[in-house]
Amino acid sequence: MEVYVAKTAGFCFGVKRAVDKVYGQVGNDPVYTYGPIIHNETVVADLESRGVRILHTKDELAKLERGTVIIRSHGAEKDVYDLLNRKDVTIVDATCPFVRKIHEIVREDSGRGHAIIIVGNADHPEVKGIQGWSENDTYIVESVEDVQKLSLSADKMISVVSQTTFNYEKFEEIVEIIAKRYYNNKVYKTICNATAERQQEAGALAEQVDAMVVIGGRNSSNTQKLCEICAKSCGNTYFIQTVDDLDTEQLKKFRRVGITAGASTPRTLIKEVYDSMSEKSFEELLEESLVTIRNGDVVEGKVIDVNEDEIVLNIGYKADGIITRNEYTNTPGVVLSDVVKPGDTMEAKVLKVNDGEGQVLLTYKRLAAEKGNQRLEEAFENKEVLTATVSNVVSGGLSVVIDEAKVFIPASLVSDTYERDLSKFAGQEIQFVITEFNPRKRRIIGDRKQLIIAEKLEKQRELLERIHIGDTVEGIVKNITDFGAFVDLGGSDGLLHISEMSWGRVDNPRKVFSVGQALKVLIKDINENKIALSLKFPEENPWLNAEEKFAVGTIVTGKVARMTDFGAFIELEPGVDALLHVSQIARERIEKPSDVLKTGEIIEAKIVDFKPDEKKISLSRKILLPVDADPAPKQEDAAPEPAAEEPDIAPVDETEPAEAAVPEENTDAEAPADTAEVPEETEEAPAEAEESPVAEAEEETGENTEENE
Repeated sequence: MEVYVAKTAGFCFGVKRAVDKVYGQVGNDPVYTYGPIIHNETVVADLESRGVRILHTKDELAKLERGTVIIRSHGAEKDVYDLLNRKDVTIVDATCPFVRKIHEIVREDSGRGHAIIIVGNADHPEVKGIQGWSENDTYIVESVEDVQKLSLSADKMISVVSQTTFNYEKFEEIVEIIAKRYYNNKVYKTICNATAERQQEAGALAEQVDAMVVIGGRNSSNTQKLCEICAKSCGNTYFIQTVDDLDTEQLKKFRRVGITAGASTPRTLIKEVYDSMSEKSFEELLEESLVTIRNGDVVEGKVIDVNEDEIVLNIGYKADGIITRNEYTNTPGVVLSDVVKPGDTMEAKVLKVNDGEGQVLLTYKRLAAEKGNQRLEEAFENKEVLTATVSNVVSGGLSVVIDEAKVFIPASLVSDTYERDLSKFAGQEIQFVITEFNPRKRRIIGDRKQLIIAEKLEKQRELLERIHIGDTVEGIVKNITDFGAFVDLGGSDGLLHISEMSWGRVDNPRKVFSVGQALKVLIKDINENKIALSLKFPEENPWLNAEEKFAVGTIVTGKVARMTDFGAFIELEPGVDALLHVSQIARERIEKPSDVLKTGEIIEAKIVDFKPDEKKISLSRKILLPVDADPAPKQEDAAPEPAAEEPDIAPVDETEPAEAAVPEENTDAEAPADTAEVPEETEEAPAEAEESPVAEAEEETGENTEENE
């Protein structure tokens, strides 16, 4: 016959702790337990034989005058503690830490006005103790039917806890009904990890054997539930309290037999049952089934429970392994139940074999960090590009995590340009390389800047291979200055100089363009990696048909664009300016154009000269003005002479803006005595020709262009 013993059979941590506390008090006189310390008659009888007496009621407690009172592992009501604190007795609290945690939950939530629902057996001492810590309405349910009998308001705030030894599957079924009926509910999974694990293992073992033996006290709630679970999977399930209850002859007909035991069953009893059935000693079997661990060991375990604060692992040891939130990850705000599920297999490192509560304290993040450091070292040596999410924006840079190993990226290495606000990178996935690796000094430095520069150089190379002078390309305005705009061409920036922004005149680029604006531009020139752009597309050149539109003799309308001492430049259309010489502005003599005209004023003039090769147009406004008709003084003795014929106005040479370009009226002729004298224009033309304002403007523009470029 093959005999298999469940690894989780026997005392749980809480029960063992309570029993050890009682045995530790043996010898003191007198020693009492409030109720049987555990639900195991053998253990209780042994303690009684050593002088430990049991008190069953509060009245018995009230009569005590001295001694030591031990609160059993099931815990007790709050008023029991209050009663004992008023008496001259020593209190030894052996309440299971898991049960004590439930007391705190009930006390705090009931104090906030929550109704309390306890899932468990109303007659069990643990449930009575939990109820005694509530400051509000408390309801005890053991089945779905009990939940359906509740008459709470649907919007009532409810907190749900469970007896630590309750059937896990049954608890889930009850909670599902509660959640459907009461939407303001908060469910605490308070079934003991050891209980849930023991039940799962017992059910799994029962499916693999021909018979099951369940050892425990008849009054033990968790043992009764074990028997129910085993009976579902194995019809040949036997419930015994001691080895004397075991029918070995009946068991001999089975080839494979499994053994499990409740949380109140000592290992000595399990050993007796096993030895009576198997040729191999219980010690040998126990040593084979349990692993030996030390601080610093790496262990593998199966997740048996996850809550908001910790992960519980079955690591094949006599105690479960615990991974707290802080030992799981450095990433803030992680919800453990979202990243880890019961049944998952995990590796962890042992921090403490005993954390003070009989459990093994494990760390996942430190083991991951060690592996992460190995990963980073390989990446450092191989110059590998890594990808990670920015976990934190710290002073002077960014922090990222690779397999729980932290990498710092200084602000100067975040980008190829100065980044004023690093907070925009929070939560972003970025790429970088490791440029310094010194884990002993906790100095692992990442560099994102060199990747950005390398990427831009590659895009620039591809762009320069693709474009040619004369091509039309699309780009985005990236930056605007006084002398032009930089346009991102998708790999390199090109300069759109102010002189190339329009066929017309642009005074301020910021009034014409905005950052982010999309443009179609002409590649004007490529000099190594410098690209000159233009918006002066040849087909849009206004001088192409200017000769037809602005023929000599045509009367045109234009805007005064700018003025000099020798004349005003009139914009006939964007890109086509004509010179209105100072002598052609008015019939009377004026000192400067601004005496008569204003910048931006719309005027009418006549084209008197057009030089298409030089792109020069001369205008006259005076020729369109009426001749002054005021009568001149009479000359009685003079005979009337015919009026002098007004000659045609000669074209104005922009390079020689002399007034002589327009013939004066005859000043020597005398008018007849009965005829009004015509006013004369006696001003002589300047002796020297002035330099062409158009030429001056072109030279200015050329100088500015060269300077800016």
